Amino acid sequence: MKPLLAPDIEAYAQAHSQPESPLCRALREETERTREDAVMVVGPLEGAFLQLMTRLVGARRVLEIGTYTGYSALCFAEALPEDGTVITCEIDEEVAAVARRYFARSPVGKKIEIRIGPALETMRTLSGPFEVIFIDADKVNYLNYYRCALDLLAPSGVILIDNVLWSGEVLKQPPPDERTAAIQELNRTVAHDPSVTAVLITIRDGVLVVRRNG
Repeated sequence: MKPLLAPDIEAYAQAHSQPESPLCRALREETERTREDAVMVVGPLEGAFLQLMTRLVGARRVLEIGTYTGYSALCFAEALPEDGTVITCEIDEEVAAVARRYFARSPVGKKIEIRIGPALETMRTLSGPFEVIFIDADKVNYLNYYRCALDLLAPSGVILIDNVLWSGEVLKQPPPDERTAAIQELNRTVAHDPSVTAVLITIRDGVLVVRRNG
């Protein structure tokens, strides 16, 4: 993922936003030390945004598509009330093991349940409503995840979709690869859906915020 914002501007925004918790910082730093794909961690600024959205909608149930090493799931759990729950879907047992280790160290880890397996299959077994649904998994299935998420969304809830700017690749026509094409299709579909209101926010690699009308 190429940075879309000047690093000093992003650092300034992060410094003037809610800070990450010590455990989230430890998880992020371990991921950055040990994994070549550590750019997939949402990081402090986006983590603060996810927590704010969780609190704004008064969420009690969060569904996350794509756990990775567990940073965003921890952010959600920290923002939920005591009886809140996070269901997070992951296909890779190796990264899920890292997430479990950190969840076990946190007093809010009891709020988090990891479901291992293809996320679309897991979503079909779930019952809504969820007040927040966060999509941050394989890009070719983004539109499928979005459509399933609409069926599980609470009336006043929000869908948050990560990486919708895709390092600026979404500007290219024709799209250079299948993943870029899938993100472009998602963005077009949401923008032209009269049943929802959406805003594409330029935090990090782009976050699409979607809410049902009415």
